[in-house]
Amino acid sequence: MTQQDPTLSRANLELVTIAGEFCNLIESCHNQDRQTFLKTLRSFVPLLYLRGSLIQAAAPAYPDANERFVTEEQWDGLFTSMRELLADMDEFFYAGISEYGEDTLLRGSLSEHLADIYQDLKDFILLFKKPSLASRENAIYECSNLFDERWGQRLSNILPIIHTFNSRPAKDTDFPDDFPDIF
Repeated sequence: MTQQDPTLSRANLELVTIAGEFCNLIESCHNQDRQTFLKTLRSFVPLLYLRGSLIQAAAPAYPDANERFVTEEQWDGLFTSMRELLADMDEFFYAGISEYGEDTLLRGSLSEHLADIYQDLKDFILLFKKPSLASRENAIYECSNLFDERWGQRLSNILPIIHTFNSRPAKDTDFPDDFPDIF
């Protein structure tokens, strides 16, 4: 880290590196088998959460330099690829808050959660790599805000599911027939 550029802290650069590897994993999901994909995700999810919690962000001097890059079509393509790969393992339940403010179980999609995380991190990486201090400041600030608002919670939601899938014997990938259907 230099005195002139605090955006190049070790914590920020490590997040850029890990986020880049995560994005490569998501982009190449169509070339992987489900077991390998889930095993690799089990390593990335807690690491991304840790790195996201360590972001060193300050309000950017030029907030107009903020940009988003991942299009809806790109997001949809990745979502579809992951949904096809995960198939019957895509949907899961997680604890959340209903529209009425009550604790409840919600139905989620691993593919949707992963595509949302990908979008936030890919946008972060692409903006961070632009050759200006203003871009890096905006990238870090936006990534920190989105970690608090969205992708940190998404990582928290999927970690127990991914852990469970990786901890079961290979043949035991579905919930038992007597698993309660709450919906």
